[in-house]
Amino acid sequence: MYRFKQASRAAAARKTSTASFAKIAKTLSIIVVTTITVLTLSPAFAASKTVTLSVPSMYCEMCPITVKKALNKVEGVSKVEASFEKKEAVVTFDDAKTTVKALTKATEDAGYPSHVVGGQ
Repeated sequence: MYRFKQASRAAAARKTSTASFAKIAKTLSIIVVTTITVLTLSPAFAASKTVTLSVPSMYCEMCPITVKKALNKVEGVSKVEASFEKKEAVVTFDDAKTTVKALTKATEDAGYPSHVVGGQ
């Protein structure tokens, strides 16, 4: 009888151990899948960049407002500073969502052709 109880306890311990291992394995697999999903969906190499655009056709104090509105409509743009005095627009943007070409196209479509200052 004593051996039967011992064997029964050992079987119960193995069963508990196997159940615990299964729970741990399931939890780890959920963590791994979640991590892979997050890393896949988020742009891993996205960086915030700043570019200065020369906008020579700004001729009045209302022009920078129009240029700023046009640039802010571009997806990925986070900040725009447009200056009538300097005839420039400084744009901060997410390079995973937009390009400098898209920024210059936005100003051109608004009637203000632009180009990058100093080969940035």
